[in-house]
Amino acid sequence: MSILLCKEDMGETAHQLFQRDGTVPEQDGVTANHRILLIDDSPLVVEAIREGLEDDQVNVEGVVDLAALDQTEGLEGFDLIMIDVQMPAMFGDDVAMVIRQGRSVQTPILLLSSLPEPELAARARDAGADGYISKRRGIDNVVDEIRAWLNGTKRRQDQA
Repeated sequence: MSILLCKEDMGETAHQLFQRDGTVPEQDGVTANHRILLIDDSPLVVEAIREGLEDDQVNVEGVVDLAALDQTEGLEGFDLIMIDVQMPAMFGDDVAMVIRQGRSVQTPILLLSSLPEPELAARARDAGADGYISKRRGIDNVVDEIRAWLNGTKRRQDQA
């Protein structure tokens, strides 16, 4: 469900939330209005990441399976694509490879997993992903890593 609010009808306090161009100003190093596609079979992970980025006004769109991913249009419209590696019906590194090579998407792609970090790094490199985030470090670290990617302090990792 989407709700459309007219800025003119929201009162003086709400006006302070918007810049002249209609965007929300930067908060804590993350520019609001970013969009993330999160492909993870766990609704709990999707919700935890969504809640962790709520104050940053980052829109997290969760996809839990291939059928939902096939219905997702405009992958280039996302600022970041995150894919869980271990899902029942698919391996995230295979999905990353298809998105990057098959669909020629240039949006940054990160693998997300609780696999040991050397294995996760190798899978990210082999899939052509831009990097990875380990779930082993906890949800707060995952959210901090996402913020770093969105605000540009983190870039494609050279995974030699």
